[in-house]
Amino acid sequence: MLLAVPSKGRLQEPALKLLEAVGIRPLASDERALVIPTTWPDLNIIKARPEDIPYIVESGRVWAGITGHDYVVESGTNVAEALELNFGRGKLVVAVPKSSGIKTVDELPPGARVATKFVNIAYSYFAELGKRVRVVKVTGSVEVLPQLGIADAILDVMATGTTLEVHGLTPIATVLETSARLVVHPSYVEHELTRKLTTFIQGYYAAQGRKMIFLNVPADKLNDVLAALPAMEAPSVTPLAKGNTYEVFSVVPEDLLPDLVLKLKAAGAKDIVITSIEKLIT
Repeated sequence: MLLAVPSKGRLQEPALKLLEAVGIRPLASDERALVIPTTWPDLNIIKARPEDIPYIVESGRVWAGITGHDYVVESGTNVAEALELNFGRGKLVVAVPKSSGIKTVDELPPGARVATKFVNIAYSYFAELGKRVRVVKVTGSVEVLPQLGIADAILDVMATGTTLEVHGLTPIATVLETSARLVVHPSYVEHELTRKLTTFIQGYYAAQGRKMIFLNVPADKLNDVLAALPAMEAPSVTPLAKGNTYEVFSVVPEDLLPDLVLKLKAAGAKDIVITSIEKLIT
């Protein structure tokens, strides 16, 4: 089975890091390789431009891919967004030069030139508003075009707004909220590999910000310690092989640990061990 990942752009590095975090690592480093085997025997990786991935997945030749929601909408392809991923968040906005004095899309003059690589989204958006504009298709950076007099406005993804600020632009409308998505061909939504990948990704995300805590507790202090110890459902309690002592462990939010450890010690816990969690599958 083939999984398409971005070959460039802001989604490439976090997509590869996510796959590595769930245990999917490439077994070849040759940049010329078209198909790259991975540590999952049933999964190979191919690299493609993120804007092309929806079309590649729709073709059925590739089972799934990682790309942005904005590219899925722009493509108009028949693919299923199986999972929203925790990176690549941004807004598709209309932006104009600050010097223009324009505050809203309604103030754009008739026939205004809007530069964008999201041509289909632009046509749909302005048509819905009943606004007549001239869409200028570009494939690279668009922020500099108003300065060059090539465009009156741009429609592009804004993550932090820093790039717009550097180029003297200000957003006047939000067209679409976007983030990275795992997209799957419709016939593979219920496939075992889809379920396996989504389960491991969700397990990785669920483990973020949580730690496993182990502690030994004398029997006469057990109730006090359990009253202070949070858990997903309930702490696990196991008697030790000798002595009137129990081992207790639980999964807790990491940000609670500084105060929690002191409370547990005060309640009678000892030998406290805190470890990281790689994945948490519920």
